[in-house]
Amino acid sequence: MNTTSYLGPDNAAELGEAIARELTGALAAPRETIALAVMCLLSGGHLLLEDVPGVGKTTLARALARAVRGRVTRVQFTSDMLPSDLTGVSVWDPGTREFTFHPGPLFSEMVIADEINRANPKTQAALLEAMQEGRISVDGTSYALPSPYFVMATQNPVEMEGTYPLPEAQLDRFMVRTSLGYPTPEAERAMLKGASGADPVARVRAVCDLSDVAAFRSLAATMHVSDEVADYALALLDATRRSPEIRLGASPRAGLALLAMSRTHALLDGRDAVFPSDVRRLAPAVLAHRIVPRDASPDAGRSAQQLDVLTRAIARVPAPGSRRR
Repeated sequence: MNTTSYLGPDNAAELGEAIARELTGALAAPRETIALAVMCLLSGGHLLLEDVPGVGKTTLARALARAVRGRVTRVQFTSDMLPSDLTGVSVWDPGTREFTFHPGPLFSEMVIADEINRANPKTQAALLEAMQEGRISVDGTSYALPSPYFVMATQNPVEMEGTYPLPEAQLDRFMVRTSLGYPTPEAERAMLKGASGADPVARVRAVCDLSDVAAFRSLAATMHVSDEVADYALALLDATRRSPEIRLGASPRAGLALLAMSRTHALLDGRDAVFPSDVRRLAPAVLAHRIVPRDASPDAGRSAQQLDVLTRAIARVPAPGSRRR
């Protein structure tokens, strides 16, 4: 893997387009969902894919990892999984008469956490701590995780028996939550006519490596955010905290995530500054899973309700330039 990237402002937008093109060619997934996944990776966040079984959540995660030459591990979460199954363990070596640490699957640049809601809270916490801190501690020793580091978690909103829904404080660790939905009839027909048993991810070409991802993140951090745009983002956050339909509004971390995604969107659009339209466009994917409706639906219907109440809350906030004097 290369250690030096020649990515600059002139070709940064091409990187995002190249990654999205590879994923679109291999998956029967909406272009908007693919774009959100790519932006989440390039923004330095983590992605939560929530959808019914069999629509391609894990395939999307694997394809994204392949496109950026990320060393990837996939972990199938189960109710009997222990934190050490993720972090690794220290094993006594009789030859050296000392403990030797054996890293777990979290020590990859990209981790696919399949059906995260099937693991017990202690194991979920081990993963989410790694996502937040970029390091783990085992037997009193701290170990740094790779950088850049990206977790793509999946969960099914059905078959909730025996699952452990993520608490709101842990959902807040994910920069973006999105879903694939069912493919269009045309896309599903093409998929059905394809070679039986073929792996669609095998068609994905690597277009960059993780040094390019790191370089993109550094460039995106320099995108200009005016006071007007920052005030607009603050107004959206405040709207979630004041809405009578919302019991728990978006956190300050949500605001940081919203502007990080907005900077990435601006850079991918070939601009050097963030516009209010960037903020408003990305608010649903970044904020919806972080709020708690006052009359919360059961878990199976929570996502749609969160999006509905968020949409109504931010609709009451006029965009900069539309306010009357």
